[in-house]
Amino acid sequence: MNANFLQTPIVYLKGVGPNRAETLKSELGVETYQDLLNLFPNRYIDKTQYYKIGQLQRSNADVQIIGKIINIKTVEQKRGTRLVARFKDDTGEIELVWFRGQKWIRENLKLNLPYVIFGKCNWYNGTFSMPHPEMEPLKEHQQGTKVYMQPVYPSTEKLSNKGITNKVISKLMQQLFIEINGKFTESLSDKLLYELKLLNKSESMFNIHFPKNQELLAKAQFRLKFEELFYIQLQLIGKNVSRKKKIKGFPFLEVGEYFKDFYNNKLPFELTGAQKRVIKEIRSDLGSNAQMNRLLQGDVGSGKTIVAVMTMLLAIDNSFQACLMAPTEILANQHFQGISELLEGTEITCALLTGSVKKSARKPIHEQLENGELNILIGTHALLEDKVKYKNLGIAIIDEQHRFGVAQRSKLWHKNEFPPHILVMTATPIPRTLAMSLYGDLDISVIDELPPGRKPIKTVHRYDANRLKVFRFIRDEIEKGRQVYVVYPLIQESEAMDYKDLMDGYESIARDFPQPKYQISIVHGQMKPADKDYEMERFVKGDTQIMVATTVIEVGVNVPNASVMIIESAERFGLSQLHQLRGRVGRGADQSYCILMTGHKLSNDSKTRLETMVATNDGFEIAEVDLKLRGPGDIMGTQQSGLLNLKIADIVKDNDILKSARFYALQLLKEDPSLSKPENLIIRHMYAQLVKHKNIWTYIS
Repeated sequence: MNANFLQTPIVYLKGVGPNRAETLKSELGVETYQDLLNLFPNRYIDKTQYYKIGQLQRSNADVQIIGKIINIKTVEQKRGTRLVARFKDDTGEIELVWFRGQKWIRENLKLNLPYVIFGKCNWYNGTFSMPHPEMEPLKEHQQGTKVYMQPVYPSTEKLSNKGITNKVISKLMQQLFIEINGKFTESLSDKLLYELKLLNKSESMFNIHFPKNQELLAKAQFRLKFEELFYIQLQLIGKNVSRKKKIKGFPFLEVGEYFKDFYNNKLPFELTGAQKRVIKEIRSDLGSNAQMNRLLQGDVGSGKTIVAVMTMLLAIDNSFQACLMAPTEILANQHFQGISELLEGTEITCALLTGSVKKSARKPIHEQLENGELNILIGTHALLEDKVKYKNLGIAIIDEQHRFGVAQRSKLWHKNEFPPHILVMTATPIPRTLAMSLYGDLDISVIDELPPGRKPIKTVHRYDANRLKVFRFIRDEIEKGRQVYVVYPLIQESEAMDYKDLMDGYESIARDFPQPKYQISIVHGQMKPADKDYEMERFVKGDTQIMVATTVIEVGVNVPNASVMIIESAERFGLSQLHQLRGRVGRGADQSYCILMTGHKLSNDSKTRLETMVATNDGFEIAEVDLKLRGPGDIMGTQQSGLLNLKIADIVKDNDILKSARFYALQLLKEDPSLSKPENLIIRHMYAQLVKHKNIWTYIS
């Protein structure tokens, strides 16, 4: 089938016309023949079976029966009338009922003529009845196009109001298949079809819209899901391979004095096996001639910062500069303090650049950066300003990268004649499935063990009614010299309401923990940055024992002495946020606790989230549950990027197909990177078509 023909505007399909075309476009995004073909059914009604009346169950299921009408009558009811027919086969009788269109039905139904009826069965007063059944004379039913499993297409209220029912869409689909003549150009190679025992393209398209039976439907779904995921993986992996060929990186061939000295003399603790493995993967990237583009995933407290520092030292050993960009000033400050401490006693120069650094202090930073005296620059979005010029930036490390837009990240690339190596770090564990699709063109490293001496955090769920017991527990912990966080949710829509919740909470805590015995810090979004930092600083130094805050402390505040995290209205938080907040404690050697406070009214999803938090500390396990609850669109904000706008596959449910698609795409590109072998020309052609019509989303990683 000519690909250009499939780009024909839908208005030209018989039965559509301008008005319907407009509605199909606005409601379902269907503009071309291709779009209509890719409007896959949500579910199917099985019409492959015929039931006997004697077999019917009280299940309210859709059934199909062959029989005859033996009598028909009008029955009076409170309001108006209803039409009732007795329908019989050789095992029993059932009533057919109509409340609308009675005149037409009465005139057109024939007694004692074999009919096929289809509809939902109700059981009432000892009798089965079927309201408004679909009816077709048996003879016509046997001669017509067999739609065994009836597809149910996506619909909206507007479509129904405009008369574009499921039946209408099915008719349009049939018309389209007549025009196409049922012939589709194959889009996968013979090798793939043979190895995976896939249906060919024409059979798959026919059986997804007009399946003959369950088995053929399942095969068609598998084939089309595989194809969709295969081409996405082909693009992501292809991008990675071609970038490594095209974009030359600076090879860091030296493992020099700075790196060796730090490793042998300055490491605050023995590296875990996972950290060693990740550093090895990074070193191998940096030693090649290609630009590194790696995602480093590690749960809160797994020691990503040490890996980042050692990566920077490799750059400095090879006479390059390094930068680290964080999403908030608090986090940038913390990285700066932590890294400065680690590098104390070395000759390495390190500076901090954020929005609140004064103009007078910026000038020397800009100068030292440009003349190469400054080795490491740490900061926020301020690093992206045009004034910030490097002598030779060798590596850019981006922390919590999902908080930065694509345009902001690409700016870092253009700070140099050659793009620097890129290391992206995240403490938001991304499920393997999502990582393969979201970051399929990045190489992925995972730190999956915590440093020695860390005790798992104990998590419990308590209702508001237990608050006095919780306060008693806090007192005991403070007696032992520990510190406590109390966090309130932030609901963007209503800052006033957030503030009120926070202040109410603060007041009740101040009553139960009076001065001067107890000191309390408070931090929220409406405070000036300087006031926020002052309050944070008091807590970090231990001048205050309790920190009452909104979620501003979610990322990166490191207070090893804080051992209790209380999350108020925990049901209003997402799973990954709860996990991030819990990660603020458990940073010292003491046993730490996370207490999830809620009211008694909880939705099923909230219950699942709270149970998951209590059951496990494993960020990846939590991310998998989160993915199932929220779907891929919400996690990492992928909705906005048009990413994963899949037509038929679902990366959560079709995890196994995704893995298989990635495996075959990798294998193919290894054997034939340019897709130029004769047996792969089909794939090459299809790939070019998809990219041309933007049916594969594109984005910069």
